Amino acid sequence: MSKAEYWQRGEAIDFVNGSDAKIEANQIVTFGNRVGVAGTPIEIGETGSLHVFGVFEMPKKADEEIAAGAAAYYDPDAEAITATAGDITAGYATEAAAAADTTVKVKLLG
Repeated sequence: MSKAEYWQRGEAIDFVNGSDAKIEANQIVTFGNRVGVAGTPIEIGETGSLHVFGVFEMPKKADEEIAAGAAAYYDPDAEAITATAGDITAGYATEAAAAADTTVKVKLLG
């Protein structure tokens, strides 16, 4: 029989910065087809915390409308949340964001 060993609660996970730049606290970070938010600065090659649960106010792509409850995606090139399926899955909007808004509140998928 297979067994699992409890590791951590999961609101934040351990994340190794494999990039060539320091990750700043509160920076949006992609991993696989998911998005998290750095809990602390993470130096190159070091392990830090990455929030994967919660609601975060994030930059929104200009001229896009996102309805409350609609799926939210992250475009790493624009460094912004979009409504475009095919970008990296971020979560869903907890409040509507008009086209003129510069931010949107996003519930991360965990």
